[in-house]
Amino acid sequence: MGNVWWSCVAVILLEQALLASSKLARPPLPVLPIPTAAQLKWQRREIIMFFHFGMNTFTNSEWGTGHESPSLFNPTNLDANQWVASAADIGVSLVILTAKHHDGFCLWPSAYTDHTVEKSPWKGGKGDVVRELVDAANARGLDVGLYLSPWDRHESSYGQDLEYNEFYMAQLQELLTSRYGGISEIWFDGAKGANATNMTYYFHDWFSMVKELQSYINIFSDAGPDVRWVGDESGFDGSYLNTGDARGADWVPPECDVSIRTGWFWHKSQTPKSLSQLLDIYYKSVGRNCVLLLNVPPNSTGLLSEIDIKRLKEFHSAIYTIFSKDLAKGSNVKASSQRGGSGGGFLAENVLNDGELSYWAPKENDTACWIEMKLSDDGVRFNVIRIQEPIWMGQRIQRHTVYADGKVVVQGTTVGHKRLHRLGKRIQAQTVRVQIIESRNVPLLSSVGLHFDPFAAS
Repeated sequence: MGNVWWSCVAVILLEQALLASSKLARPPLPVLPIPTAAQLKWQRREIIMFFHFGMNTFTNSEWGTGHESPSLFNPTNLDANQWVASAADIGVSLVILTAKHHDGFCLWPSAYTDHTVEKSPWKGGKGDVVRELVDAANARGLDVGLYLSPWDRHESSYGQDLEYNEFYMAQLQELLTSRYGGISEIWFDGAKGANATNMTYYFHDWFSMVKELQSYINIFSDAGPDVRWVGDESGFDGSYLNTGDARGADWVPPECDVSIRTGWFWHKSQTPKSLSQLLDIYYKSVGRNCVLLLNVPPNSTGLLSEIDIKRLKEFHSAIYTIFSKDLAKGSNVKASSQRGGSGGGFLAENVLNDGELSYWAPKENDTACWIEMKLSDDGVRFNVIRIQEPIWMGQRIQRHTVYADGKVVVQGTTVGHKRLHRLGKRIQAQTVRVQIIESRNVPLLSSVGLHFDPFAAS
């Protein structure tokens, strides 16, 4: 009996010792602000698509006057399934439609104006472009966003604050209630007519109602509240709005809107941007912690032009060629320190995992932290460095430097969801080190990758 008792005690003590040794170090506290679930989903999309379509498509203009006859709108071969398929084929999961542009022509049969598809010859006045896009997107599992221009050059009440805001909110209700189901993003801009510069948009009321009708939606406008304009329409995270505020209390990430063509609406005389231009935009938007909103305008027949679809496929294929192979995979990784030590769960090799749920974290008192990848004795040739933070724990890194075989190859500032450094020349190196120079609290890295871009200049 005594031997059995001591054996049981030994087993219990051994189990307790193993349990104690297997306990992971606690993760660091998040650094506020952090994204909402809807913002995090939006950020992970990386590329979303805009469809500028409407009266301007048929008048060869960018800004309509609001006096166009609805009889001009007749896209005889409109096929929203083709639009959505073209987006899905390149991995896009959210498409946004111009439900109403500045000319005030509505692509759905609004009860508050006669300037709609209901007065057009298309489908005998029984058509609804918003409905067709929503149905096509639902069939392919894509999400839908809508743009409702605050500036309406047709509506007679425009310029009268109370009357027009009542009109505008009534149209918002039509679009965001159960008629069309869940809407993932609503797109506002601040455009105003030259003769109504004193027109007041009741943004606060709009935002409140939008959130009441669609609780999971992201609201885009010049300054948020959920997604902000990057400050230009070139697709770049360049200056002004893009800089953000390191002391800000809200998470308001930037969206880079740009058209695949010169104009936002389809014009027969225009052709899509070159592949090199689109890749440059990608690096300067997605590669700078933004989401790229790429406009591809349907033509006057109601279809995306084949030349645009071809360029989209080339663009998608190029991105896949560059990033489908991570040259850092399989490397030996070490770090200046690891939170919790070798059994703490925040290991250096976590940066080689896919996804952002696991990450490397240094010790709290590591003021010169770095992570280094030993690649191979022969070295690896690359010209793109990818660095990512687990932004669900907050954006932390403020300055960083990357070394290849001990030499500085690039210096950068913030990282966020994704930072892509496209180097000016190809590098062959045996080791690559990322050093965090400055950060808000303990820096975290979810992924570090090396890639080769064959489309870049030598």
